[in-house]
Amino acid sequence: MSTGITTSADETTSADETASTKNTASTDETAAPVTAFMLIKTMPEWLAMTPQERVNALATEVMSVVEAKTTGVRSRFYDTEFYSTRVTDVWVWEADDHTAYQLLIDALRETPFWDRYFQIVDILVGTENGYARTYGFDPVATITT
Repeated sequence: MSTGITTSADETTSADETASTKNTASTDETAAPVTAFMLIKTMPEWLAMTPQERVNALATEVMSVVEAKTTGVRSRFYDTEFYSTRVTDVWVWEADDHTAYQLLIDALRETPFWDRYFQIVDILVGTENGYARTYGFDPVATITT
């Protein structure tokens, strides 16, 4: 029963509810994109090409197909061959949703990239700060210093 009198306990509850609502809003405003860490290793056919031939092959045989058959995907490419022998590169893909990700993989499989130029060692798929979205928390594990 409300008496119209605000107590400190009422204020604490109200502040907690507001903070919880803020945290949920910050993590639920948009659907989480799908991020895939594609661990790949160069194949002999790729290494036999000159650097210019590699750039041309990637642009004309792989990226043109990805651009034609997908929307809502972004990528970053990391060279790791000087640090690892199991994986020579990590290609990070971010897709707006699972459908965009599936179309990306289908497109890549139709190119020489897949198992001809590169061996797909592993694909690790996740969503950034999934725990925060699940529990309505701010993403405390993500920082910039």
